[in-house]
Amino acid sequence: MQHITDPIDRRLLDEFQRDFPIAKRPFQVLADALGLDEAEVLDRLARMRKTGRITRVGATIAPGAVAASTLAAVAAPTERLEEVAALIDAEPGVNHNYQREDDWNLWFVATGPDRAHVNDTLARISRRTGLRVLDLRLVRPFNVDLGFRMSGKTRTVPRPRRVDCSAMREGDRPLLQALSSGLSLVDEPYAALAQTLNRSTGNVMERLEVLHRAGIISRLGVIVRHRALGWSANAMVVWDMPAEQVGTAGPALAAHPGVTLCYERNPVEDVWPYRLYSMIHARSRSEALEVLAEAQALPELADVRNKVLFSTRCFKQTGALIQPKEAAA
Repeated sequence: MQHITDPIDRRLLDEFQRDFPIAKRPFQVLADALGLDEAEVLDRLARMRKTGRITRVGATIAPGAVAASTLAAVAAPTERLEEVAALIDAEPGVNHNYQREDDWNLWFVATGPDRAHVNDTLARISRRTGLRVLDLRLVRPFNVDLGFRMSGKTRTVPRPRRVDCSAMREGDRPLLQALSSGLSLVDEPYAALAQTLNRSTGNVMERLEVLHRAGIISRLGVIVRHRALGWSANAMVVWDMPAEQVGTAGPALAAHPGVTLCYERNPVEDVWPYRLYSMIHARSRSEALEVLAEAQALPELADVRNKVLFSTRCFKQTGALIQPKEAAA
């Protein structure tokens, strides 16, 4: 991988994007696996965070497990693109915002502690921009465990995990919010996290173990910035098919090499008919189109109309909003 030439950095990113250890000194566990000192592991991660190759060492939360979210889009006039993107980014609940090649050119994810919070976010964006907002709610995920291999070897798609929301307890939301923002890059990050929450380290680690086993924490590890690491040709491909076909086509598409995300969403009548969504993260546009051509040849997708929306710019990428915050002024 041309953007990560150091073999130790490659291993650090390859092996610890998920299943990060829940231990008193987790970075020492990484160091032992890599044959390094703990301080060097911390230095390497801090450097990669500073240079924008990773966003954090932390968690992603299973969609719908403890918070609400939706994919949304607006059609911003070209001359207003920067203005509209800034208004969207100003919302605390917006954790991703991308420009894509389509008339609906700004695509963002709105998150919040409940659906009412998400609805309020979308309403404010519509009111402040004067634009219609497409609300494309998740129906079911087929693969949302995004990860990237630096070695260039084929990525293994983890099997879908059952999410047991009954494992949630009082006090878990602030813990998950903090973990979504990222652990401190220190010798004992869970102790530092516990101190900020005024809780014991043992309690924090115990709850993280439970939440991870329950699938509420879908991934715990190093969260990379794929564009900075060379995956610069990223295409959202949407598929127009009857609802009854999605249950067969979705798993087949999710398992196809090169497809990094796959899920079903509700269409918007007379505006946006697409139900099945997939992401292709590739190193070049031609590579992405090759993956798409192979996906189109799947029997489950024969003769299914699709639309390809390449990403051209990332305006915002951060963790989800799980706890309430005041809306941006």
